[in-house]
Amino acid sequence: MNAATLQELPRELPWLNAPAASLHELRGRPVVLAFVNAASAWCAQRLAELAQWQARNPGRLQILVVQVPRFDSERVPQRSLKLLRRLGVAAPVLLDADWTAWQRYGIEAWPTLLLVDADGCERERIVGLGGDLERALFALVEGLPRPLDEDLLSTETLPEPRLPLRFPCGIAATPDRLFVADSGHHRILECSHGGRILRQFGLGTADFMDGPADQAAFNRPQGLAVEREYLYVADTGNHAVRRIQLRTGQVDTLCGNGRPGDPVEGPLAANARSPLNHPVGLAVAGNQVHIASAGDNRIWSCDLGRGELHLRAGSGRLELRDGNAMMAAFAQPAGLAAVQQVVYVCDALGSAVRSLQLRNDLVQTLVGQGPWDFGDADGPRSSARLQHPLGIALSPDAPLLWIADSGNGTLRTLRLGGGELSTIELPRRLHGPTGLAIAAGSVWIAETDAHGVLRYDIVTGSLEDVSISE
Repeated sequence: MNAATLQELPRELPWLNAPAASLHELRGRPVVLAFVNAASAWCAQRLAELAQWQARNPGRLQILVVQVPRFDSERVPQRSLKLLRRLGVAAPVLLDADWTAWQRYGIEAWPTLLLVDADGCERERIVGLGGDLERALFALVEGLPRPLDEDLLSTETLPEPRLPLRFPCGIAATPDRLFVADSGHHRILECSHGGRILRQFGLGTADFMDGPADQAAFNRPQGLAVEREYLYVADTGNHAVRRIQLRTGQVDTLCGNGRPGDPVEGPLAANARSPLNHPVGLAVAGNQVHIASAGDNRIWSCDLGRGELHLRAGSGRLELRDGNAMMAAFAQPAGLAAVQQVVYVCDALGSAVRSLQLRNDLVQTLVGQGPWDFGDADGPRSSARLQHPLGIALSPDAPLLWIADSGNGTLRTLRLGGGELSTIELPRRLHGPTGLAIAAGSVWIAETDAHGVLRYDIVTGSLEDVSISE
C-alpha cells in the first residue's frame, strides 16, 4: 500500500527552542511528530521513551515535539517550554496553541506519535502508551544509511541558564533544615535556612542506584517528605520511592524498579522492586508513606512496619469523582499533605483539592469541578477555581491549606471547615511554583521555572529569594 505524503506543518506555529523548519526540509531522514501535553504524566513517559531510543541511536531520526495546551497558561510559549524542559526535553518544540496541527493531522488523544518516513509519508500512528515503540522506530529507519552528523535540529536556542538549581520541584523543611529536590540535576540537597548547601545526596546524573550519599543516584526526583531521621523521595524518573537515612546519608529503595508498571498490593518484594507508575507527591503519617501516583491516577500507601503496599483510593480513570476507595477517581494527583487521619490531595489535571479520610478511604472534593473546568477565582468553594495546582502544605497550628497554584503563578490558601479559597498578595507573580513546605513561621516555595527557592514570611508577608549555594 502506498502511503500518502504528510501535509506540511502549519506555518503559523511558533518554534520555541529551535530555528523554524519544514517537513520538506527534513526529507531524507525519518521524523517523529510527537503530539503531547507537557502537563501529562503519560506524555512524559512517552517522551522519555523517545529520548532513550534516540540516545542509543543518535542521528537516525528527527523528533519534533508538538505541544498542545490543556490549560490557558500553556498558551504562553515560555510556560510550555519550561514544562517540557522540566522533563528533560531538548528536541525542537512547536506550540500548537489553537490546536491547528492537532486538527490538520486528525489527532484524537495525548500522546500521539506520527511516524514519518524519509520520503515524507506517514508510516504509522501510535496513540497513547500502547504499541511496540522500539519495533516501530527501528522499522522506520530500516535500510537507511547511518548518518554521520547528529540530529539536524539539535542545538537549542536560548537554553536554560547554568545555576545552582535546575527545575527544583520538591521541598521539605524542619525547624533548622531545608531539603530540595533539585530535579534537573538529579540530586537532593540538604541546606540551612539561609540556603547554604550542607550535603548532597546523589551523584547528580540520572541513574538508579542505592548506597552512600555520594554513590547513590536519582532520576528527576520530585516530592519530598521528612519524618524524624528519614527523608522520603518520590524519584519520579525512576518510578520509585526512595528513603534517605539522614544520620548516615545512606539511600535505599522502598518500592519501584526503574520502569513504569502496575503496582501490586501486598508485601513488598525482598529486593524492594515492586513497580510504581510515576510517583510525584509524598506524605508521611505514622508508619505510613502515602504516594500520589500520577501515572495511574491513584493514591497508594506503603506500610513501613509491615512492609506492604496498599491501594488507598482511585479507580485509575482520569476524572474527578468522589466516593469510597476504588469508587473514587483522581485526575493526576501531584501533591499530598497528611494530618492525623486525613490526606489532602492536589489533583493537578483536575485543578482541584481533594481530601482522603484514612478511616474509611472516603474521597471528597474541597475545590474543583472537573478536568476541563479551571480558572483563577477566589471565594466560596462552589465558585472558586484553580489552574493546574501542583503543591500543597498544611499549617501545623491552623486548619489552613497552602496551595501552589502553578498555572496561575500564585500562592493560595483554603481554610478547612467551610472556609473560602483566597490568593496571597505577593509582590510579583510566581514562575511555576511546585513544591511547598512550612517551617519556622514561613512557607518555603520551590519556584521551579525560575530555578529557585522562595521564603514567604507568614506574619510579615515578605517574600525573599533563598540563595542556594555551597
